[in-house]
Amino acid sequence: MTRVTEPAQAAVRTPPLLNAANLLTGARLLLVPVFVALVVVSQMTRPGWQIAACVVFLIASMTDLLDGWIARRFDLVTSFGKVADPIADKALTGAALVLLSWYDLLPWWVTALILVREWGVTAIRFWVIRYGVIAASHGGKVKTALQIAAIVWYLLPLPAALAAVGPWVMGAAVLVTVVTGIDYVLRAVRLRSRD
Repeated sequence: MTRVTEPAQAAVRTPPLLNAANLLTGARLLLVPVFVALVVVSQMTRPGWQIAACVVFLIASMTDLLDGWIARRFDLVTSFGKVADPIADKALTGAALVLLSWYDLLPWWVTALILVREWGVTAIRFWVIRYGVIAASHGGKVKTALQIAAIVWYLLPLPAALAAVGPWVMGAAVLVTVVTGIDYVLRAVRLRSRD
């Protein structure tokens, strides 16, 4: 009698927790207090320290682009990464905006509006997570790029003529932030209503 064996189930590959994408996310989290310290030391009046803070901010922002690409490209998406990545993003952006408002370079209402949108979208992600994942839109990527550009503009010790462009860049960032936030809410509601 020939014994019939069931076909072996395809092994589900679980990426290791310690991988390049997660290490970059962790590095971004660690850079947040370094960035904050540099801004505080600069008092936003010492050009050398301002430039140092700006460089750290840019490096931390670049890890955000890299970790997501690495995680998707090499199938290194982990539960830790899904949670830690948005937290690291919001911590970096939030710290920058709060500090800019603290030093009277950015109106508090702008900081509040952006932070409410950012943390609100994170909360919505968790609200709909069992129904599916809402992919980042093109508008979301534009929003991130504009926010980074605006924050860098405010951090750098620029001549008055160039510094005057900063509020326009931030205005564009705020507009796209609000529009993409509304779009995200609508997509989340549609996703939940399918159930």
